[in-house]
Amino acid sequence: MAEAAQSRVQAAVESAVQALERERIRGMQGAMFRCSARCCEDSAASMQEVQRCIERCHAPLAQAQAIVTAELEHFQDRLSRCTLHCNDKARDALDAGGAEARVRGQLDACLASCGEDHLRLVPAMAKKMQESLASIQ
Repeated sequence: MAEAAQSRVQAAVESAVQALERERIRGMQGAMFRCSARCCEDSAASMQEVQRCIERCHAPLAQAQAIVTAELEHFQDRLSRCTLHCNDKARDALDAGGAEARVRGQLDACLASCGEDHLRLVPAMAKKMQESLASIQ
């Protein structure tokens, strides 16, 4: 049961990131490459000027990637904390003399609940990333 919830969360996150990549990041990548090409076309610019120009072109995409990475790390941290909480509850139940089969069932139910709770968070996380990326110039 917990594995199914984990798979659903993973699929939802992958789908959200792929949509974000298609709708926002890909366009930013194209703009970055076009901008970088224009930098290289300036035959009067010094090597350092061209390099600084290229770095300016790369900055928005780097910022976008940092936003996505930070959001995904935050999401993963929350999911990990939930999972650790379930593991702690199971360990406490075993230490208190709970039957292993019953504790395993409770652990699976708790982990499945974590997955379902976090599955509901994916749309809000995707919306937040969309809005953050839209604000990048």
